[in-house]
Amino acid sequence: MSEQWLEQIMWNSDGLVPAIAQDYKTGRVLMVAWMNRDSLALTIAENRAIYWSRSRQKLWRKGEESGHVQQLHDIRLDCDDDVLLLSVEQLGGIACHTGRENCFYKTLRDGEWVSVEPVLKDPNKIYDK
Repeated sequence: MSEQWLEQIMWNSDGLVPAIAQDYKTGRVLMVAWMNRDSLALTIAENRAIYWSRSRQKLWRKGEESGHVQQLHDIRLDCDDDVLLLSVEQLGGIACHTGRENCFYKTLRDGEWVSVEPVLKDPNKIYDK
């Protein structure tokens, strides 16, 4: 397959593009991460979400440590060609490293961020800390 499709993406100055992962059944947003050309090409080749970890400066196969893999069902590019939307099946039902279903578990109440989503599994048990 030609990789011309990679050239159509408006990569930022660091060669990255934001990627929103959403549950393919419910449409619920699970998380936001970053992808570079290599991670996106591998995501397509392996049919699973592979991101670029900015903190570790390396490829990050979602679920490589936790087992919470994201199986790819569909991928879309927005109208400005600068944001990806991944429709995924979140294996294990946990997308967040905090042990929650998704990373958007805080809501603003009376000027404070309050956690409103339950921890489904202790992160220490997920990552053997």
